[in-house]
Amino acid sequence: MWNDGDNAVGGWLSIPATLSAEVMARVGFDYVCVDTQHGAVEYQATVELIRAIEHGGSCPIVRVPWNEPGIIGKMLDAGAHGIIIPMVNTVAEAEAAVAACRYAPHGGSRSFGPTVVANRHDDYVTWARDHVAVIPMIETEQAVGNLTDILQVPGIDGVYVGPADLSLTLGLPPGNNDGEAAFDEAYATIVAECQKAGVAPGCHASAALVPKRFEQGFRMVTAIADQLALRDGANAALATARGEATGGEGGLY
Repeated sequence: MWNDGDNAVGGWLSIPATLSAEVMARVGFDYVCVDTQHGAVEYQATVELIRAIEHGGSCPIVRVPWNEPGIIGKMLDAGAHGIIIPMVNTVAEAEAAVAACRYAPHGGSRSFGPTVVANRHDDYVTWARDHVAVIPMIETEQAVGNLTDILQVPGIDGVYVGPADLSLTLGLPPGNNDGEAAFDEAYATIVAECQKAGVAPGCHASAALVPKRFEQGFRMVTAIADQLALRDGANAALATARGEATGGEGGLY
């Protein structure tokens, strides 16, 4: 989609339930991300969630807990098509993220042993070289300041903005702080630098914010998480049942 100039809308999984994963995938999101950093999802559940996402017809990606090669390799071996790596603030950290996702001699040091995912691809090494997306998170003021150099690291396909952590480092409350000069400037800088480097900028948002984020130049935007969808749907149903006004969507996770 990125190569064709299209934008991707995604869903987010924090609940370790294959039924939830398949439901999210079948809705039609372009990608569904399994959150193993802040969600309640462990490795064995991730293996099954990835399977359910693919069964539902979407693209499975995983946010790992940290920029650590062991867990990155395991999530790729489980079948993730892309990895979102938290808190990448420097060139060295970006290089480490790429190395963990790529095999030698193509800029990486990932260990070969795709026990699960090899069942789905006859030549997994070639498939991984062409399809695995490396997506460092840009979610601090430091990372924004280093972004020009970070984006020069070969092998980065996209970056993903965590608005809550970015806001905290800017002295703002966690969340989307549109209208705050520091927040707006950081977002504009991220998009502009990514466009110069030919890297896809992505971010965490809400359904209501997706059109605005695309207008700003983001190429992948997460619209909803399973936990929020469950909460908001239940709240709306209960309010309707009681004849009360329904509340709007809110939150990030």
